[in-house]
Amino acid sequence: MEIGPLEDGAEDRSPAVREEPAMSEITADAAVVSSVITDAPETIHQHHVLVGKEATKETLEDYTLRFAPRHYRRWTPGVVAISALGGIAYLADFAIGANIGMAYGTTNALWGIAVFAVVIFLTSFPLAYYAARYNLDLDLITRGAGFGYYGSVVTNVIFATFTFIFFALEGSIMAQGLYLGLGVPLWAGYAVSTIIIFPLVIYGMKVLSKLQLWTTPLWLVLMVLPFAYLLISHPASIETFFAYEGEKGNGATSLGSVMLAAGVCLSLIAQIAEQIDYLRFMPPRTAENKRRWWTAMVLAGPGWVIFGAIKQVIGLFLAVYIIANVADGATVANEPVHQFLEIYRDFLPAPVALGLAVVLVVISQVKINVTNAYSGSLAWTNSYTRITKRYPGRVVFLAFNLLLALILMEANMFDFLNTILGFYANCGMSWIVVVATDIAINKYVLKLSPKKPEFRRGMLYAINPVGFVSMLVSAGVSIAVFFGLLGATIQPYSPLVAIGLAFVLPPIIAVATQGRYYLRRTDDGIDLPMYDADGNPSDAILTCHVCRQEFERPDMVACATHDDVVCSLCLSTDKVADHVLPAQ
Repeated sequence: MEIGPLEDGAEDRSPAVREEPAMSEITADAAVVSSVITDAPETIHQHHVLVGKEATKETLEDYTLRFAPRHYRRWTPGVVAISALGGIAYLADFAIGANIGMAYGTTNALWGIAVFAVVIFLTSFPLAYYAARYNLDLDLITRGAGFGYYGSVVTNVIFATFTFIFFALEGSIMAQGLYLGLGVPLWAGYAVSTIIIFPLVIYGMKVLSKLQLWTTPLWLVLMVLPFAYLLISHPASIETFFAYEGEKGNGATSLGSVMLAAGVCLSLIAQIAEQIDYLRFMPPRTAENKRRWWTAMVLAGPGWVIFGAIKQVIGLFLAVYIIANVADGATVANEPVHQFLEIYRDFLPAPVALGLAVVLVVISQVKINVTNAYSGSLAWTNSYTRITKRYPGRVVFLAFNLLLALILMEANMFDFLNTILGFYANCGMSWIVVVATDIAINKYVLKLSPKKPEFRRGMLYAINPVGFVSMLVSAGVSIAVFFGLLGATIQPYSPLVAIGLAFVLPPIIAVATQGRYYLRRTDDGIDLPMYDADGNPSDAILTCHVCRQEFERPDMVACATHDDVVCSLCLSTDKVADHVLPAQ
């Protein structure tokens, strides 16, 4: 069966023999597809110029939907890494560690955290490398890694869901801090924690990188201080920690409990997509910066999980201490703001302890939620633009993402946190593991998938069954297992089911299809090389004949109807496939 042989109605004939439609047909089509607010008829080309220019105004700041050009990537590897790692300042890890420890006991929780760390490091490595090396976000990577141009819309929605779920979780924690410190009602705290993020995210990477750099030192001191105090002044708390068997006292080591704990932690697997939203701005890898480049890529890419796992262990440690030493401590032990407040009170005056706890919470939540909001706006915009061929602006979807998060917060998500995260983990794992498998196995071992990433419309099939079908089957079966539809015995092992199917299916389908649906074309019609002598994306400049803007070589494709080139975003907003190259 032929899958999408022609993209969006593009005719399979050369530009030289394409028939010109009658002028009446052009104006009629333009009137239908136009998104410009005017009553005057316009040609299709005029429509594309206007839409392209409108989209370009905003994307020049953060390069939504497109390759990040070399001239914009002026940051050093260290600055990019610190900016990326600044996003993992979030306190949800403390809540997750506490929750799984209270549910399954310390031993099961620690093993679950270990499983989580290993799985995420291994699956994140190829994704982070591709993002840093080829300067693409995870959606663009996903398109060419087994999903196709439209197939990755589904994964983009999965990622967007991740961003507002975790925005809501982090915003809830900030609201708790504002309630304790300033007496702000929780419902108002939810609104405040949402609204203050909006202006910080509008201006993209330039503002976010400065915010992360300036706030990281203070955040580190405030987070490490109480933990270090407990280790030094209460050494017996270590023994209590390892002996803890959970709230129900049934924390004996069992594989089922370990996997249930790991499943909750693995809900964070899509965090690599947020890391990649920073890593795509890495400078070119050269002989001079090779060591620094690799160090930054590993630490800020797959290495984020090392810091995340440490925070989960600390969160559980603080929770066990509070349960053992504070009256009714179990009721607040899984809330990070109370964890830090109770420890600060041990060695600081009450007002100072409260102030520091609130400052820590606010800094932590702002650092992560600017990333959640930024990445979510990119994901929603990306999906909407591809489906509708309209670009309403990233700010519109920034507001939309924040609204979804606010609704979730007002619904008091803490009451069903483990269920939300456990369910989501199956979707996230299916997506990430499929993409990682396609890169590691299908590209480098089987050599059925093109080694260099491709993301441009017209170069890819609409849907590639290798990744798309693999993800749907993996997610569907693992979710059925998670909800017990396949029996209670296998229910705790839904993470293993998701990972196993997502790892096995892509190579099987790739072999069965012989890699037929990866590339619709192998030649983009431009004679200039795509990569320089070091293997970095070329910085040769070309001008898009639609929006009249200059872009670098990797973002450009030859136009199907004009003897010129067009940028990837103008292709995305081309409603009638006027510029899309025919299939080869």
